[in-house]
Amino acid sequence: MALFFAFIALAAAALGVRHWSKRQRRQQLLASTLTEEERAIVDRHVTLMTRLPADIREKLEGKMALFLDQVRFYGNNGLEVTQDMRLSIAAQACLLVVNNDQWYRSLRTILIYPSAFKSKRLNQSGFVVTEREIARTGESWHLGPVILSWAHSERGAMNDHDGHNVVLHEFAHQIDDLSGRAIGVPLLGKNQSFAEWERVFLKAYDEHVSAVEHGRKTLIDPYGAEGHEEFFAVSVEMFFERPRALQRDVPSVYRELSKLFRLDPASWPSRR
Repeated sequence: MALFFAFIALAAAALGVRHWSKRQRRQQLLASTLTEEERAIVDRHVTLMTRLPADIREKLEGKMALFLDQVRFYGNNGLEVTQDMRLSIAAQACLLVVNNDQWYRSLRTILIYPSAFKSKRLNQSGFVVTEREIARTGESWHLGPVILSWAHSERGAMNDHDGHNVVLHEFAHQIDDLSGRAIGVPLLGKNQSFAEWERVFLKAYDEHVSAVEHGRKTLIDPYGAEGHEEFFAVSVEMFFERPRALQRDVPSVYRELSKLFRLDPASWPSRR
């Protein structure tokens, strides 16, 4: 019996040491910084990064180190994943979690295609189920992976003011998915209420769908009318790339996203 309790004690101690070691490594990664060469790569590929305030940029580099330690990148259709690709995607993904406590805890894999890729989609009408292939520039799966077209990812990152960014879009779905299901209602911050989020986003979504159906021009991408989860994702693209326009035209959505991410990109300089 004494031997049994000794074994239990040793096992508990081993688990404790392992937990402590993982926590220490996490803190070390979060405190780390990019090299000058890595910063230059990020600034060259992701123009949005040059607008970040210094304190946010410092936090971002630590989050990037943690992200790159956790996630593995795989190229498809002959694509060779480069350091530039990893840094570009990591910088944009970590921007969504740079100033809050959320994290991509289940994400371990990112798949990158050279350009748009084919994806199968099931459609059901009554008892009839049909399958068709569609071209996609990105996909976000429950608990991962994230799948990206590098051509579209690179183009979106280089243009930080058109409101279109496939990396931000797909990682917005990952943020949404942290609540258990991507339905346009992510885990909210302590200073947010579900009732207010629901009121704001349902109203904005209904108005957006109506505008799209009647052929009216919308600030937020018409693709947002596909569902609440897509409306959230395209709103996130606008929040980071055209924040002043979003704040002007849909101020309630901007306020909720600002509370969620604990960021105010409308106050950032246009270019540094």
